[in-house]
Amino acid sequence: MTKAFTLVALAIALVLPAILPGEFYTGIATQVLVFGLFATSVNILAGLGGMVSLGHAGFLGAAAYCYAILVATYGVGSIAAAFLTLLFGAGIAALFGLVALRTRGLSFLMITLALGQIVWGVAFRYTSLTNGDNGINLPAEALLASTPTARYYLCLAVLVIVLACLFVFMASPLGVSLKGVRDQPRRMSTLGYNTWAIRYVAYIISGVVAALAGILYVQIFQFISPHAMSLTASSEGVLMVISGGIGTLFGPVLGAGIVVLLKNVASAYTDRWPTLLGLIFLFIILVMPDGLLPGLRRMVRRAITAFSSYRGRSYSNTSQEAH
Repeated sequence: MTKAFTLVALAIALVLPAILPGEFYTGIATQVLVFGLFATSVNILAGLGGMVSLGHAGFLGAAAYCYAILVATYGVGSIAAAFLTLLFGAGIAALFGLVALRTRGLSFLMITLALGQIVWGVAFRYTSLTNGDNGINLPAEALLASTPTARYYLCLAVLVIVLACLFVFMASPLGVSLKGVRDQPRRMSTLGYNTWAIRYVAYIISGVVAALAGILYVQIFQFISPHAMSLTASSEGVLMVISGGIGTLFGPVLGAGIVVLLKNVASAYTDRWPTLLGLIFLFIILVMPDGLLPGLRRMVRRAITAFSSYRGRSYSNTSQEAH
């Protein structure tokens, strides 16, 4: 059933720009892909590693700033700037990981929050480089894709590749070890595994994926400001993961779709869309505590089982009447 769901979802995603009525809705669909990628980076830490981060938007914003500064200020080519930004994101994640992974649990949560606020403060105060709260506009010639449809397919391709790599990673010895460290850290340490190193590698991978989301973020908005790395942005990433299904492959993308649609569609009709988002999140927690995707899977399985049972009883009754 998972393979069928994946193929159907991919087929819909491929034809979606042709179905949507205009560029506005194509832009919203592109935002779902970008924030789905960002939520996936949060999920690598929170879902696979059991480490919830409240400063993860710092990686997205730092990468977006790095790309924008390279192409807009220093005239670096867009492809070269993308590769340099990924290296920059990996370096930032490696540095922050040395600090954040000295702690666990609530202390880890607070450290990541502090690190995210430091990055936000640098972007807000270092006006000679980042232009402060006014942000940086990206010229059209600096984009990796020139049209909204091309940007949609670029983001879709990147998301599919990342999800495929993550699927392989989850089944690899390192991915299984990361889950073991999440569930039984003492036992894994007793068995001889370097639990800190495993978490550190996961932290860097998560930071690189978030940096990749930052590169795509500045492509679709053509603008970056400190708002992109605020506490609200990090909190929304965690909300996407929890609402969609923490630890699942496609759950964060589904959660990103809910948040982005509410922000862009519901906000056009009411200023109280955050209240609506809170009510939906409350409903998910109460009815489907493990997230929408696992909850929907259970509902589909129950429906199939009930239908099969009903057909079996109907066939049995028909056979008895025939005899």
